Amino acid sequence: MPLGVDKKVIVINDQFPGPLLNATTNDVVNINIHNNLTESFLMTWNGVQMRRNSWQDGVQETNCPILPGMNWTYSFQLKDQIGSYFYFPSLLFQKAAGGYGPIRVNNRAVVPIPFAQPDFEYDVLIGDWYNADYQLLRLALDEGSMLPLPDGILINGLGPNQATFDFQLVRKLCFLIILRATYRLRISNVGLKTTLNFRIQDHQMMLVETEGSYTVKHCYESLDVHVGQSYSVLVTAKNQTEGSSFYMVAASRFIPVELIGVGVVRYSGYQGKPHAPLPPFLPSYDYKYSVDQALSIRSDLSVGASRPNPQGTYHYGSINVTRMLVLKNDVAFINGQNRYTVNGVSFVHPDTPLKLADYYNLSDVFVPGIIPDAPSNSLPHLGVSVIDTKYHDYVHVVFQNPLFWPQTWHSDGFNFFVVGMGLGIWDEGKRATYNMVDAIYRSTVQVYPLSWTAILIKLDNMGMWNLRSQDAEKWYMGQELYIRVKGVEQDPTKISPRDESPIPQNVIKCGRAL
Repeated sequence: MPLGVDKKVIVINDQFPGPLLNATTNDVVNINIHNNLTESFLMTWNGVQMRRNSWQDGVQETNCPILPGMNWTYSFQLKDQIGSYFYFPSLLFQKAAGGYGPIRVNNRAVVPIPFAQPDFEYDVLIGDWYNADYQLLRLALDEGSMLPLPDGILINGLGPNQATFDFQLVRKLCFLIILRATYRLRISNVGLKTTLNFRIQDHQMMLVETEGSYTVKHCYESLDVHVGQSYSVLVTAKNQTEGSSFYMVAASRFIPVELIGVGVVRYSGYQGKPHAPLPPFLPSYDYKYSVDQALSIRSDLSVGASRPNPQGTYHYGSINVTRMLVLKNDVAFINGQNRYTVNGVSFVHPDTPLKLADYYNLSDVFVPGIIPDAPSNSLPHLGVSVIDTKYHDYVHVVFQNPLFWPQTWHSDGFNFFVVGMGLGIWDEGKRATYNMVDAIYRSTVQVYPLSWTAILIKLDNMGMWNLRSQDAEKWYMGQELYIRVKGVEQDPTKISPRDESPIPQNVIKCGRAL
């Protein structure tokens, strides 16, 4: 019972959080999901690129749902990826009831990690939590309400002081030098909407990886982790810590109440509480700290990630842009509901998943181009937002946030280079501020209030891909779109399997595709 309140929690294999999906670059994984719920279910794999295979992406417009009592097997390759990710339910606001778990994609032996092998690893899933059942939260949204503030913060599905992490000194003798143990923590914000600041009392954290990219090594006392983001940090065991413990803290950011998730790091199994009080918290609305930190995170160009060649051998800044998109998030009252929009369009789900409709050439399910490439003055409205793009297009996307609270965007199928962010309305002059050398390469990015964020993205992955707000409330109420990436061959049944995987033999059909 998280936070001591009895509510429905979605468990995976009787676990909350669910079990670790632990694999290695280029592994093919087969995951059978049996749906024991009383409503439909899908699982999506946050940050896993599903190369050439949007059939397995597990969101509402790429997969028909797994009906109650039924099962379905996902099969996909972790092609050319390393890093830290997580999975979660993508339908019906079920993420508010849990159902999430960690994903690790480890390096192949021929590609060494660019730091000393840590002695231990922990997955740390942090997120906001609501005591109300997810069906009630969903009903409130359907009736036009907005989500209230969360009730608390969980660490690995547990409330305050319940999550424990056992550290050891693991003294090693090397030429009479005693080395202390190193821990790799893979931290993911799996919550619904709240940015969290993460720290371990009296410990420095060296950032080494985010969502599949190795970073320039830099130590932080705390990290702002926005919804949907994942980081790897190295923490070195403190000396002379026998019989002591320290607080691990995930504190809310950018909301009007201070919510704190607390875990405990224990040395040598020490059972007592930390001697010192909780570490000080950042001011809730200290955006400057967060922005400065975001701009300090850079790609380590001297090392490889999933391949032996250094990350810096790909000169993203010298590629000609072939498409420009300016995507403005907003809120509107449409048909008696609070809806969230992108360029004035609030996404509505058609009766048939877009991927199936495209494959079977079903008319009137969607028409590309309903959503404009830039904000317009048209009245906000409902629509099936699909942007048509060409295979290997190199797209410059600007996310414009005119609202007073932060936004977070995630792209399925791709990572992208975060080349710039700043206050105000984006204009062409902002290009001069871009980082065109060592920008971080990731799949989830924040946009601060009254601000913009710019990314460059190579559309080298054919399929139908979801671009969404990672705020679960905004996503559920329409703040998403799909990017259809196609090559010269327009007939999906004739596309070479070298470019896109064929329709799965076990595909679930629904809607007009039955």
